[in-house]
Amino acid sequence: MTSLSGTKPRVGVVGLGAMGMGTATALLERGVEVTGCDVNDTARASFEQAGGRTVSEPAELAATSDVVLVVVVNAAQVEQVLFGESGLVGGLKPGSLVVQCATVAPAVARDFAERLGQAGIEMLDAPISGGAAKARAGQLSVMASGSTHAFGLAEPVLDAMAATVYRLGDAPGVGSSMKLVNQLLAGVHIAAAAEAMAMAIRMGLPPEVVYEVITHSAGNSWMFENRVPHILKGDYTPLSAVDIFVKDLNIVHDTGRELAMPTPVAASALQQFTAAKAAGFGKEDDSAVIKVYERLAGIRLPDAANDSGEE
Repeated sequence: MTSLSGTKPRVGVVGLGAMGMGTATALLERGVEVTGCDVNDTARASFEQAGGRTVSEPAELAATSDVVLVVVVNAAQVEQVLFGESGLVGGLKPGSLVVQCATVAPAVARDFAERLGQAGIEMLDAPISGGAAKARAGQLSVMASGSTHAFGLAEPVLDAMAATVYRLGDAPGVGSSMKLVNQLLAGVHIAAAAEAMAMAIRMGLPPEVVYEVITHSAGNSWMFENRVPHILKGDYTPLSAVDIFVKDLNIVHDTGRELAMPTPVAASALQQFTAAKAAGFGKEDDSAVIKVYERLAGIRLPDAANDSGEE
């Protein structure tokens, strides 16, 4: 197999959403040759304005990429990107590397790696965390597992996109297992923050004061500190949508069932996100899970700054 160590590999990024766009742009600014891929015309135009090259199908970037980051939403999309009619397999040269960044079940990550290996393609199981802002800054956390060779191929790319790379093992699936632990906590913390804010509002406490006190008290969490400002501003522009946590907490639930491992707290959070999705908030920011309480408890949430407040 070819080695890219000591060189600047040609990188493809499939998925130019909030995380993929930020990562692709950060790589570009660090002198990496990047081709972005997305079915969305607007996303491709945005990356082109930043100086990147774009294509609309994964197969189009396969022949000109040494390393491909797959930054899409779910396992079904990864499957299509890798093995679909216009997928990467068949176009990538043997010895190329796929860095699989989506949140998928550990068993699914192992399956992808095995099938890519049959085509002579390495895979790093490398879910990412940190949000759109850290992606744009090249400061992501990467929870990665794979062969020593895969890490060697990925090193110059990971150095340019991440603040911290956790090398968790030599086999795909371990990185995805760690990401599930993170998503369990993240989902529970967002749901708990929403419930706490809803209760505070129901008791008549000023939301801004609650935020100030809690962020300087033992009840604070990273998610409370990060997501509650969305609620205070009445701005549910999706940085990470409700639908994402419906998906991720369902993966937690399914994995727990496979392991005969009860996850009652995660299950409760999943029900809250599912309720928010059922109420029509699935495409809104995940902090919109609080809107369930607006209906259940009769509370009035802060209006958006540009909202007249009329119902």
